[in-house]
Amino acid sequence: MAIDFSKIKTYSLKQRKNKVSIKDFSSPDFLSKDFEKSLPNILASKDLKEVVKDIIKAKKNKKQVILMIGAHVIKTGLSLILIELMKKKVITHIAMNGACCIHDFEIAFIGETSEDVAANLEFGKFGMWEETGKYMNEAVIEGAKNNIGYAESIIIQIERMNLKYKEYSILYNAKKYGITVTAHPAIGTEIIHQHPKCDGAATGKTSYQDFKLFTNTISELEEGVIVNIGSSVIMPEIFVKSLAIVRNLGFKVESFTSANFDMIHHYRPQVNVVERPTLRGGKGYTIIGHHEIMLPLLASMILKSI
Repeated sequence: MAIDFSKIKTYSLKQRKNKVSIKDFSSPDFLSKDFEKSLPNILASKDLKEVVKDIIKAKKNKKQVILMIGAHVIKTGLSLILIELMKKKVITHIAMNGACCIHDFEIAFIGETSEDVAANLEFGKFGMWEETGKYMNEAVIEGAKNNIGYAESIIIQIERMNLKYKEYSILYNAKKYGITVTAHPAIGTEIIHQHPKCDGAATGKTSYQDFKLFTNTISELEEGVIVNIGSSVIMPEIFVKSLAIVRNLGFKVESFTSANFDMIHHYRPQVNVVERPTLRGGKGYTIIGHHEIMLPLLASMILKSI
């Protein structure tokens, strides 16, 4: 017998104490520094420069520059930097896991995100936030009815609600600047799946639509760049399946650059982003460092050179 979710208690998102606020976000004024000029052409520093060079080349030649991100990218306050890269048309496609959508929506809604999991789990309150669950699930259900993807469904909800802090939203700005964006939640991994309004079928349908959209972009990756930042499982797995599909369908996707940026080495990003996909002629790089340091540095190096 399945447990009845309809009696789950939810709480107001606006009353939750968060660990991340837009007050702590990085500033778009990061372009004023010249630290990167002092970097040596050795080991990881050389690899970083090669990634930057390949991204600039791809942009110049109108090739795909795909950014796959995990939620920690938003939780470390880097949204405005990604938005700047979208504004300057460096990124052609942003693909995010489901947790990214949640943090991005909460930032747009209240300008804060990232609850204290340990403190709230103790009392059964972890993830039980009424507005996040209600509005995001409603968006996904509506999106499924209209045969649109997960990310677009959330964007439409942000626009419909005219959320106060929408200018800090990666999703909203992707639409604003005409950048393709997809979201790839896994059922049971997101807090909104705990909410009574969650519809598994709608989640699956909209996520599957985004998987197809992402795969279409991968079919155009030849001579482009794909970068994974902060997703240790979901996005590497999505990428390797999409790559298998496009090669199966006869698309030539062999010569491209892939890079994984993370704080520590993880198995899946290493093999499914850096190594296996580039065996047929591409280049793969692993850059280890904290997101809140490495992504501003990467963006600065790119934007000062275009």
